[in-house]
Amino acid sequence: MLLLLASTVLAPGQLMAQAPYPGTATTRTSAYSTTANGGTGYGTSATSGRSATGALGSNNGISPVAGNSIPTDPHGDPNAQDDTANDPNQPLNGRQAADQQGLVDENAQAAELDLNQPAEGPLNPPELNRDGVEDPLTRTDDGMGVRLGTFTLRPSVNQSINHETERTGAGKASRNYLSTAIRGTLSSDWSRHALTVTGEGTFEKTLSGRTSNSADFEPEGRIDTDLRLDLSNDTIANITGNYALERESNSDPNAVSGAATQSTVQRFGGGASIQRDFGVMRGTAAVSVARSVYGDVDLSDGTSVSRSDRDRTGFDGRLRVGYELSPAIIPFLEVAAGRAVYDERFDSSGYRRSSNNYAVRSGVEFDFSEKLRGELGVGYILAKYDDTRLDDLGAVAFDGNATWSPRRGTDIDFGLRTTLQDATAAGANGWAEYRFSTGLQHQMRNDLIARLSGATTLRDFPSGSNESTYELGAGITYQLNRYLDLTGDVTYEHEENAGASPTKTVQIGAGLTLRR
Repeated sequence: MLLLLASTVLAPGQLMAQAPYPGTATTRTSAYSTTANGGTGYGTSATSGRSATGALGSNNGISPVAGNSIPTDPHGDPNAQDDTANDPNQPLNGRQAADQQGLVDENAQAAELDLNQPAEGPLNPPELNRDGVEDPLTRTDDGMGVRLGTFTLRPSVNQSINHETERTGAGKASRNYLSTAIRGTLSSDWSRHALTVTGEGTFEKTLSGRTSNSADFEPEGRIDTDLRLDLSNDTIANITGNYALERESNSDPNAVSGAATQSTVQRFGGGASIQRDFGVMRGTAAVSVARSVYGDVDLSDGTSVSRSDRDRTGFDGRLRVGYELSPAIIPFLEVAAGRAVYDERFDSSGYRRSSNNYAVRSGVEFDFSEKLRGELGVGYILAKYDDTRLDDLGAVAFDGNATWSPRRGTDIDFGLRTTLQDATAAGANGWAEYRFSTGLQHQMRNDLIARLSGATTLRDFPSGSNESTYELGAGITYQLNRYLDLTGDVTYEHEENAGASPTKTVQIGAGLTLRR
C-alpha cells in the first residue's frame, strides 16, 4: 500500500516532463540586391569574393557574374578585388544582405587569396535561422572587435617581408620589399536595417632590387559601404558606395610600353537597388554609376604622358526576375543596359570610344544550406561604340560563384567572370576577358589554417593571338594568441603575352598580423 501511494505522488512529475524539441532552424533561400563597384563589369569576382578572398586588381569590363547585376561601368576592372562580402549585387541570405557577392567587380570578387591575411571569423559558420540571423543557442562569437556605440569595428594590421623573382626569356630580376596591409570592418548592431563598411589598404616599400611591376613605394586600397534598408517583410533596398586606388599592370594590353611607372587608377562607384518577393516570384531593379580616373604615366627618360583621354563615367540599370522552384533552387532571367561616356569625345588616336552596353543572362541560384550555395549563369554581353570605324564588341559570358563546404572547417570557393575591355590602340575595339578562380581554406587545428588558391585568365582578342595568365598560391596562418597571428605564403604566376616571351614570377613572404 505504501509503495502504491509513493508511485502515485512521484510519477506525475516524471510523466509531465517534456523532451526538448529536436528540430533545427531553417534558412530561407537567398535573394538578390544590387551594388555599384568601382569597375564596370557585369560580373563577379571569383571569390567568391578578392574570391572569398580577393585581391586588388584593375580592369575595365562589363561582365555578368554570379550573383551580380549586369554592369555598373561597362568598362570596369576585371581584376578588381572581389570584396564580395560587401557587394550588394550578391544573393541575400534570408532577409539580410550578409555574404553578398557582387556582379562586378568586379573588383572579388575576386579571385586571388591574400595569403598574408588571417581568416576572418570561423570557417563554415553556423546556419542562420528563418529570420536570417544566427541562432543565439549556437552562436560562436569569438569576442573580437571594438564596440563603438551600436557598431563593432574589427581591425587588423599585417606586416610582412617578401622576396620576388621575375624571369622573362633569358632575363632575370628580383627585389626585396616590405608590405603593410591594413584591414577593417565596421558593422552595425541594429534591430532593423544594417550598415557595413569595409576597407583595406596595402603599402609596399622596395628595400633592394626592382622588377617590371615594382615601384619604390606602391600604395593601393579600397573601401566599400552598404546600407541595407528593411522596408517590409518582402522588400529590401540597398544603397552602396565604393572607392578603389590601384596601379595599372605592365602586362595590361593598354599599358604604355617602356614606361618606368604605369598610371594610377582611381575608381568611384555608387548604386541603389530594391528587391521584392511576390510569392514564388522574386524581382530586383537596380541602377548604378561608376567613374574611372587615370593618372599620368612616367617614362624612363623622366618625362610623363597624360592618360586623361581614358577617364570615363558609366551608368547602367538592370532588372532580374526569379522563380522559386524550391527553397533551394531559383532559376532567373536578367537584362541590363548602360552607357559609358568618356570625358574627352576623341581619344589620343582620334576615336570616339563612348559606347552603349547591353547584357542578358539566364541562370540558377542554389542554396543547400551550409554545404553548397552560389549561382551560375550564361548570357551575352555587347558594346556598341559611337565611332563607326570601331566594330561592335560582343562575347558569350559565363559567370558564377559558389561556396562548397565538404566538412566543417573546410571551405572551397569557385568563381567565373566574363568582362569586355576597351582598347586604346588605334583601330582596335577591345577584347573579351574570361577568368576562373578557386580558393580553399582548411582549419587543420584550432590555431592553424592552411590555404590554397588558383586562377586562370584568358584574353580573347577579335584578331591576333590570345593571351593567358595562370596563378597558384599557398599560405598558412598560425595563431600565436588571441590577437597575434604568424603568416606565410608563396605564389607563382605565369603570363603568356602575344609577341613577347613568357613572364614567370615567384613571391615568398612571412609576416605577423595584429588583430582586435
